[in-house]
Amino acid sequence: MKKLFLSLFVLAAFTFTSCKEEVKETAEPIDAAVASETSNSFKVDTAKSVVEWVGSKPTGKHNGTIALSSGEIFLNNGKVESGNFIFDMASIQVLDLKPGDGKEDLEAHLKGLEKEEDADHFFNIKKFPEAKFELTSVETVEGKTTMTGNLTIKEITKSVSFPALLTVDGNTLNISSEPFMINRTNWGVNYASKSVFDNLKDKFVNDDIELKVNLTATK
Repeated sequence: MKKLFLSLFVLAAFTFTSCKEEVKETAEPIDAAVASETSNSFKVDTAKSVVEWVGSKPTGKHNGTIALSSGEIFLNNGKVESGNFIFDMASIQVLDLKPGDGKEDLEAHLKGLEKEEDADHFFNIKKFPEAKFELTSVETVEGKTTMTGNLTIKEITKSVSFPALLTVDGNTLNISSEPFMINRTNWGVNYASKSVFDNLKDKFVNDDIELKVNLTATK
């Protein structure tokens, strides 16, 4: 049954759980934001930052995490100007299964480590060990902040936008997104997708992946 399970992504655990928003996806990436000379650098604390994912199919769902390996956010007068963070795809974990109960098999399938011919079912970490988010803009309207950036998975880059809460407390920056959805097939993660393959009946994995990002960075 592990072969029918979800795909994750990427891609990054924001704190609000009341709504799930479909992110805006465009075919072409946008030019990355550039920090000014007067901006301050905040390094991502990889021990306190994580991407959470939820993937589903008709008979259930799975959830897990992806660790961040590095990142840097630039602030000027308390406002984010630019930044990026890197996902360590080898760190993919499944949290709702216990060791010996399919956890290792599902993680290996997501990472592309089971069979060479199945490596591209999901994320193929040997070929694509990292994913990346590069900030292009931050816009706040009526108290609601939207982050837009280039999300790169499997060397495919799409511009995505999602709601987030940004707070600065002294030398610490926290970024928390609301849960949001992306369509995995836009990044070539096509395993068991009804929009890609015919005659799957109920043996499919939903295209949408829910993501949340909790990011902490320090000056």
